Amino acid sequence: MDSGKRKSNFLIFMTDQQLGTTQQSKGPAYMPNLERLKRHGVTFQEAYCPSPHCCPSRASFFSGLYPSEHGIWNNIDLADAFSHGLNDGIKLFSEDLKEAGYQMYFSGKWHVSAEEGPGDRGFGPWIYPPQEDRYKPWKRTPFMGDWDWLLEEDDIALEEGRREGEISRIGFPQYSQYGVMENPFGDGDVVSCAEGWLENVSKDEPFCMYVGTLGPHDPYFVPQQYLDLYPDESIVLPESWKDRMLDKPNLYRRTRERFDQLGEAEQKRSLKHYLAFCSYEDALFGRLLDVLERRELLEDTVILYVSDHGDYAGAHGLWTKGLPCFKEAYHICSVMGYGGIKAEGTVISQRVSLLDYAPTFLELAGILEADNPEAKRRFSGRSLKPFLEGGIPERWRSETYTQSNGNECYGIQRSIFTDEYHLVFNGFDFDELYDLKKDPDCMINVMEEPGYEAVIYDLYKKLWKFAYLHWDALGDPYITTALARYGPGIIRTAKREMKGFPFA
Repeated sequence: MDSGKRKSNFLIFMTDQQLGTTQQSKGPAYMPNLERLKRHGVTFQEAYCPSPHCCPSRASFFSGLYPSEHGIWNNIDLADAFSHGLNDGIKLFSEDLKEAGYQMYFSGKWHVSAEEGPGDRGFGPWIYPPQEDRYKPWKRTPFMGDWDWLLEEDDIALEEGRREGEISRIGFPQYSQYGVMENPFGDGDVVSCAEGWLENVSKDEPFCMYVGTLGPHDPYFVPQQYLDLYPDESIVLPESWKDRMLDKPNLYRRTRERFDQLGEAEQKRSLKHYLAFCSYEDALFGRLLDVLERRELLEDTVILYVSDHGDYAGAHGLWTKGLPCFKEAYHICSVMGYGGIKAEGTVISQRVSLLDYAPTFLELAGILEADNPEAKRRFSGRSLKPFLEGGIPERWRSETYTQSNGNECYGIQRSIFTDEYHLVFNGFDFDELYDLKKDPDCMINVMEEPGYEAVIYDLYKKLWKFAYLHWDALGDPYITTALARYGPGIIRTAKREMKGFPFA
């Protein structure tokens, strides 16, 4: 990046629940506008979120920290949420950019805090939907807020029976997994607002515009023209769709049972609608690229297309996201392009994290210097700038760590992905270990098979070390809660070497 030029603009397009494999060239989803960005940028093919849930992942994106550090563990606007706002002292990159003179625009989904909106964290005055009266202090005592809508909802199923694409749930609202809709979630309105801003944004001052759509989140309702892109015979369910998960935690099987109401043909139609939804989001993204090109702003702008988390998309018979700890829920889209990026057209195989973007934006904006020991700001992510310039940073991570306390159906779960293994610690059930070299689809849990004990010990040691470095309080030794196979004491001898460790 040329530091002699004026500060780069930033355009961030974040989709909701988009699986990372949908960004592959000649992959399952038709995304011509993302291909356009890839030709002029860098594709991170192994990008991951820290949690398979909107709020903790979005808080990590804006802060560069893990959930154990920023304090957001689950959806913050529910009555039974663990927390409704960020921990004290947490600063978001949007605040830094505002202080540095950036014009800050925000359109779409926030989902970082229920107590503060984007206008409290650096964005504005251009905010859509308007922030007024949307955020408030939350009660610290139990209340019945989530009952109001449930008992007043007219569309409650009171008897068995379902139509095509529906999942029957007596006593709950009707749920249809897929269908046709012209403006799903109002994403077209979110992008139209951003288009209007881009048509009038000043060329003399740097800007940062965040556009957060809700697609391709379930239920998968999309305009018909995008469904027409996918012939029925082209839809193939993942190989792991056959996995009945008999060797996995019972919660996994219980979750799958919901979706088993949908026959194989309906599940293929679910996948067709999901992929069509990705194409629809791509078309919305293309509208923003067109405005930047027409106004001759592309070369002055760094553009990020990214998703907050993935979708199982039929893997292991599952859909949407949640506690089942499979790669599909954590693997995200991530392409960064235009704006003088030297390594355009490059595909990066190193593991990157949703936490890496906050330090990246601040370094590209000249606010933070790379690996500056005097910098007072602490990030658990690292700047991706060296990748954008054609290099590989020193001591880059070789593992991916995840943190979840459950998506409202609570349960402690932590995991580590390496190139060879995937270990999952489940505080609510037995653990999982997958030998990825032999079993990349995670069909066989080898946790209790002979010959893996040394691997399990080593991975647990890495998991506890990571927890220690990132303030993850999992060390309660009480007999009925300390259920891990190996406890945190196995890292005692490594404590001294971890002091001041800058990142994991």
